[in-house]
Amino acid sequence: MNVPTRDDAYALLMEFNKNERLIKHALAVEAVMRHMARKLGHDVEAWGAIGLVHDLDYEQFPEQHCAKTEEILRERGWPDEAIHAVVSHGWGLCTDVEPTHEMEKVLYAIDELTGLVTAVALVRPSKSLMDLKVKSVTKKWKDKAFAAGADREIIQKGIDMLGIERSELIDDVIEAMKGVAAELGLDGTVAA
Repeated sequence: MNVPTRDDAYALLMEFNKNERLIKHALAVEAVMRHMARKLGHDVEAWGAIGLVHDLDYEQFPEQHCAKTEEILRERGWPDEAIHAVVSHGWGLCTDVEPTHEMEKVLYAIDELTGLVTAVALVRPSKSLMDLKVKSVTKKWKDKAFAAGADREIIQKGIDMLGIERSELIDDVIEAMKGVAAELGLDGTVAA
């Protein structure tokens, strides 16, 4: 897939987003997408760029989520398969574009999961990903009132599409996010 560079994707993210939380979310999703691309033998740069821009429109156009991103990416000349990947992460919520490619299934599964992992890290005494364990996330998964915005049904649907164990994906998400923990404010050195 011939997607724009990471620098181009990041510049586009910053053009449409000023909210620090949304930018951190994009960086977390990018890190996980890159990690999973490496693990599964795919194009790390392409997967990372998709992760960066997946919520491009959310801050300015929340009522047109995914549709506005599709419009923006088309105007910027992004390839159809990249646009399909981005739009498919909203399947069943704001689009009827089903994730079919492995990259799309990963994005669908990890989008909400990065939020849950972030929330679990923030309630830990260390406020860090560096000492976060899968069992801590699994415990909070069961508490539906905790990080209620992280839709467990969607995450599980993505996990089922991928045909992997939940604990394996949680571990991958934690490990990937550790690589950008400082940028996310989740390395225990600064208040998030």
